[in-house]
Amino acid sequence: MGTSGAQPDERTTPMKVLLFSDDAGVREQVRRAVGRRPAADVPKVEFVECATAPAVMKRLDAGGIDVAIFDGEAQPAGGMGVCRQAKDEIYRCPPVLLLIGRRDDGWLATWSRADKVVAHPIDPVAIAESLAELMRARAAGLAATP
Repeated sequence: MGTSGAQPDERTTPMKVLLFSDDAGVREQVRRAVGRRPAADVPKVEFVECATAPAVMKRLDAGGIDVAIFDGEAQPAGGMGVCRQAKDEIYRCPPVLLLIGRRDDGWLATWSRADKVVAHPIDPVAIAESLAELMRARAAGLAATP
């Protein structure tokens, strides 16, 4: 039996995912790969899209973002540099899933302090699994960076 003062199920409140790429096609591919919910045990996703690095930093600074996905191939400011800047400048920066151009760029992803990495071309299963892991960690309070 429920009570009138019961809290809503965490899975019914969408998690806000900031999606950064200067390429609208990449943003669309990611949205399609993730769908409405990347896994059955995580909340639905509400995308907040940004096409420029200043817009990303402004949105992250405003708060309310649960997870971010950055395109490492974005121009003129790539997602790797933006990720590192966010990790340095944003208090309790949300976890970041970084899309890299090739697997050999993994060392750059480490430098950028990305929490998860997926290589292009966009693999729907890999993106959904990685995003779901970050969402679970964020919901558990484990992914907040001090």
